[in-house]
Amino acid sequence: MKPWREIAVPHTDVLKGTFQQAEFAADISAVRAGKAPPVYQDAAAFFARTYITEGMRLLLTQVAQRLAGRGGEPVIQLQTAFGGGKTHTMLAVWHLATRSCPLADLPGLPLLIEQAGLLDLPTARVAVLDGTAHSPGQPWKTGRLTVRTLWGELAAQLGGAEAFALVREADATGTSPGKEVLRELLAHAAPCVVLLDELVAYIGQFEDGQALSGGTFESNLAFVQALTEAAKLVPNAIVLASLPESELEVGSDRGVRALRALEKRFGRVQALWKPVATEEAFEIVRRRLFEPIRDEAARQAVCRAFTDAYVAVGAGLPAETQKAGYLDRLSRAYPIHPELFDRLYEDWTTIDGFQRTRGVLKLMAKVISRLWRASNTDLMILPGSLPLGDADVRNELTYLLPPGWDPVIEGDIDGDRSEAAELEGREPRFGQGQAARRVTRTLFLGSAPSSVAARPGLRGLDRGRVLLGCLQPGQPSAVFADALGRLADRLHYLNASGEKAAEATRFWFDTRANLRREMEDRKRRFDPATDVRRRIGETLRRLLGGSALWDGVHVFTPPADVPDDGALRLVVLPPEQAHHPEAGSAVEAVLACLASHGTQPRHRANRLLFLAADHAVVGRLQEATRVALAWESIVADVEEGRLNIDQAQRAQAQKEARAAADVLPRAARECYKWLLCPAQDDPGARMPAVEAFPVPATTGTAAAELDRVCRENELVIETWSPIHLRTVLRDYYWKPERPAVAAKVFWEDSQRYLYLPRLRSRDVLAAAVRTGAASRDFFGTALGNDGGRLEGFQLGGPVTMDDGLLLVEPGEAARLAAEAAAKRAATTAQAGGAAAGNSAGIAPSGTGGESAGAAAAARPGATPAATTRPAPARSFRGVAEVNATLAKSRLNTLAEEVIALLASDPNATVRVTVEIDATFPHGASDALRRSVSENATSLGLKTKDWES
Repeated sequence: MKPWREIAVPHTDVLKGTFQQAEFAADISAVRAGKAPPVYQDAAAFFARTYITEGMRLLLTQVAQRLAGRGGEPVIQLQTAFGGGKTHTMLAVWHLATRSCPLADLPGLPLLIEQAGLLDLPTARVAVLDGTAHSPGQPWKTGRLTVRTLWGELAAQLGGAEAFALVREADATGTSPGKEVLRELLAHAAPCVVLLDELVAYIGQFEDGQALSGGTFESNLAFVQALTEAAKLVPNAIVLASLPESELEVGSDRGVRALRALEKRFGRVQALWKPVATEEAFEIVRRRLFEPIRDEAARQAVCRAFTDAYVAVGAGLPAETQKAGYLDRLSRAYPIHPELFDRLYEDWTTIDGFQRTRGVLKLMAKVISRLWRASNTDLMILPGSLPLGDADVRNELTYLLPPGWDPVIEGDIDGDRSEAAELEGREPRFGQGQAARRVTRTLFLGSAPSSVAARPGLRGLDRGRVLLGCLQPGQPSAVFADALGRLADRLHYLNASGEKAAEATRFWFDTRANLRREMEDRKRRFDPATDVRRRIGETLRRLLGGSALWDGVHVFTPPADVPDDGALRLVVLPPEQAHHPEAGSAVEAVLACLASHGTQPRHRANRLLFLAADHAVVGRLQEATRVALAWESIVADVEEGRLNIDQAQRAQAQKEARAAADVLPRAARECYKWLLCPAQDDPGARMPAVEAFPVPATTGTAAAELDRVCRENELVIETWSPIHLRTVLRDYYWKPERPAVAAKVFWEDSQRYLYLPRLRSRDVLAAAVRTGAASRDFFGTALGNDGGRLEGFQLGGPVTMDDGLLLVEPGEAARLAAEAAAKRAATTAQAGGAAAGNSAGIAPSGTGGESAGAAAAARPGATPAATTRPAPARSFRGVAEVNATLAKSRLNTLAEEVIALLASDPNATVRVTVEIDATFPHGASDALRRSVSENATSLGLKTKDWES
């Protein structure tokens, strides 16, 4: 398919950029004076470029019938919006009446005359009363005549000095000549046409009670009324008057008063005028700006391709594009897309001062000239084709808009340094077809007029309209939809109706920076080292607060403030100490924290684990944090009245603040994904290693996932088997010269040395000891060591975990158990033999006393001596000095080896008294006295006195 420049060639003045001078140097007075450009001065050239609209056809028909004396309205009022075609219509009447060539040479007029029921049309005299051409307080020259009033000007133009004689006195005195004089004047000049243009501008200059050379306010109104009445009396005379449609076009209060008075004078005359329809504007613009199209087949091929593309997209475009009649609209508007006409005639013509016909022509002439020079190859000229980066085109669109649009266009919409252009530079799929700039141009054209004044209805364009203004055959619609979404998230002056760009229904530009721009400005105010870091810390505390594994979680805490005790602690490193697989400050921070606790060395390094940010993601987290802080500050300022925005923006700010707050926890989890565990393979290693374990961010909660990683990788042990305890003790503690080690020593060492397992708490070790002590397979236990003798040793059986408990190497424990068993066996055997001898009356040898006497009596010749038996022992009293530090072990031994034997006699009464005597040379503290007294009372001590 051919681009528009190969099918529709612009006129030479458009190509050269001289259309503006040719178009706007022409007016009705210039044509009458013969000073207009040829396109307006020559009747044939004028009608060749003029499309006769329905309103112009009806008016020219009335004029033709009236001039031919075949009826028609005598007075016609043209009252349309600014730029509605009044002057152009008057020029058509002028050329119709004053033509110097046959009607057949004027395009469109022969058919019009035929429809009026006429065979021919006589030429006529035309008088042009232009209210802007003369001053009511200063006479002027018309030919050789000095004229002071409008009626003097009318007579001079229609009949020269002869006709002027009829109104000379009225012209001199400034009084209206009256209906009869004007009827005679019109009849003498008939067939004739009187064109009244800009009457309001002329009459509005008169002040109440003031008489000027041009008469008074009342005398001029009387003249207008007399003229309309006189025109009715002359069958082949017609008066055409143009009045502005709105008071805004008039300006002053006197002008408004003049307009209302003139409307009343013309009120009895029906205005046969219809404004230019959008479809008629297609042909007007084409004739005025382009040469006739000769390759109709190429034009139809392009239009057909557009309709096929629209059908393929379907519901994503406005409903009218799916109808069969849209092909006809494309063909009639070609090479300008009808959507461009719709936006200009439906939106831009609502701006006061934007001329409905001339404004569109002037704008499109500059657009076409710029596109032609830029070798634009679009198939049609769409809203997305507008070269807003060109100063002339931009000025033509913005001069009637409120101030502030230039930075919007330059910063967001068009130009080499605009955000849209930068997006195209980064994204080749957007840059290939200027997708981003086409979207922003379309949005500007459809939304800028609404910034002038509030209009009913929804603001901006919906997605379908935006796509319609950009899409050409062969281009994927998804590219423009994606570009729209990307732009809505980044442009400063683009507003969207929804919470998110993906959900928005309408889009529009405004000169006020949107809340996104306000947010962008504010987020730069927050210091990464203070505000951002503090907010990240708050987020991490909430994420990690649900963990039951840690005794303490320290978020961004300096090493000197992390306690050096036995508690298991998680240290969260600040964002600037992020982890990098190859290098980074996280490992250095870990080693520094392990080495010292303020000015003192750290003694319990194996109780710390560290959570660090990912170096590649930390910037994203900081950015998300700044965004959340910015939106929160905006909402706070709105609530406190420091920021004044409308309700829609208020709702948007609240939604954006909630969305940003929801994003922050996810971003924090994605960033803080590395659990750093210090480790040491053996005691001889000079420098500990730091192992990194990833913490998933997509499952569970942050605290639960962190706990799971610790458990599965045995970074923290919550349940420990005694076989593992035996292995560690065998590797590092049990030696031939030291077969027993205190459980307390191992617990203290496990907190200190990185090569030992990291137990969740002391209870984990106690559970392993109790389980292992109950079996004879892992280790023996003892209650203390008294000079190399293990007090309270046992192998197998329940134990109580305390600071003095010793864990005995299994081999040594087996040996000690065997010795104890042998000793008990020997003691039992000795006790059994003595009991048997006593029952038989035989004493064991070497016992003396009674045994010796019996032996002597048994000797031959000996005289039996009298035998005596010692009295049996009836009580036992033992006193033992017990070392306070070994009291538990010694008391347990006494209980098993002495008290238990005494109690084995069923007839014995055993009473055990424990006497405690403590001396304090410097006096006991109140806390000690209170604790001892309470414990003594609860244990039932009979004596528990303190003496001074």
